[in-house]
Amino acid sequence: MSRSTLVLVCGSLALFLTMGIRQDFGLLLAPITRDTGWAVGGLALGFALQQIVWGLVQPVAGAIADTKGPRLVVAGGGLLYAAGLVTMAAGGSVPAFQVGAGLLVGAALASVSFSVVLGAITRAAPPEKRISYAGMATAGASFGMFAFVPVGRELIGSFGWQGALFGLASISLLILPLSLALGGRPAAPATSAVPGPSLREALGMAMGHPGFRLLTLGFFVCGFHLAFVSVHLPAYVASCGLPDSVGAYGLALIGLGNVVGSLAAGKLGSRHRPKYLLAGIYAARGIAIAALLLAPKTAPVVLTFTAVMGLLWLSTVPLTSGIVTGIFGPRYASTLFGIVFLSHQVGGFLGAWLGGVSYDLSGSYDAIWYASLALAAFATIVHLPIRDRRLEAFAAA
Repeated sequence: MSRSTLVLVCGSLALFLTMGIRQDFGLLLAPITRDTGWAVGGLALGFALQQIVWGLVQPVAGAIADTKGPRLVVAGGGLLYAAGLVTMAAGGSVPAFQVGAGLLVGAALASVSFSVVLGAITRAAPPEKRISYAGMATAGASFGMFAFVPVGRELIGSFGWQGALFGLASISLLILPLSLALGGRPAAPATSAVPGPSLREALGMAMGHPGFRLLTLGFFVCGFHLAFVSVHLPAYVASCGLPDSVGAYGLALIGLGNVVGSLAAGKLGSRHRPKYLLAGIYAARGIAIAALLLAPKTAPVVLTFTAVMGLLWLSTVPLTSGIVTGIFGPRYASTLFGIVFLSHQVGGFLGAWLGGVSYDLSGSYDAIWYASLALAAFATIVHLPIRDRRLEAFAAA
């Protein structure tokens, strides 16, 4: 097995575990509130904090991975993940749950998710296969989202929500051996005779690049959509008078569709300009949300919506990462994509938190659905003018 293939396989498995475990969080809201009487808004705030901590820590984790190597970052993230899940289970209060779900799991996700892992994979990949490899790794994360939903349901049904969290904590420790293949300190660029920009200079160029700023704004919308749907879909389904199983099947369909969508995005992104594909994805999300709002709330309608959203879910990740790498090269990909991802997580914070606030105040999610529709239109527009050509300063990368 070649070095690039080994990194791809181990990185994909790490994402499979990371995103798969996280997909079970939406299944926990109903049993936790039933058993404890804690308000949905308090629990949702914990998941909202997770989004913002994930985003804030992401550029730092990316910078450490770019300079010290991803192995240390990913291993530390695996330990934080287990600690956070145990704290959620054993803390015994809403604040403790928020610390576990928000601070610890948020920092873990920053260390073992797309910025760090895709950075390691794209550095190891042949240049012509970078977007394709990113798509395959994202598909690994997507399959985890599908595969872990029945695992989470079984754990909750057999051991309760606390036992399920302890079980997921044990599974998260498998991230540690996978981190070993991702590499230590990156090698110096082969073109050291003509050195490229330093990390500080690369950050300055990115902040001044209009396309980078537009990409960052667009990824905010992706985070809002994903966090709102993944955290609140089961509760939304229940509010429509549908069985809990519809919400669980919906989350599983998102994960399954995600595999197809991520692979397709990786392939198409290698042949077509990613910015146009991203605009199409956000437009399609808007159409799907509008159709859900207009249609009767039946199980087939909800499941069709989740299947379509699954195709459009993480397909944004290899394309967004591809634009960053296409403009700035792979050298600082983890750091720069981490900055874009911070915007994603600010959107995720608002999607998760405002969903809970809306439900507590009005007993309905309608306001957030309409906000999601407006944001889809906004994201469709902002991607079109992005200048995505490689900057001259990064031409050798």
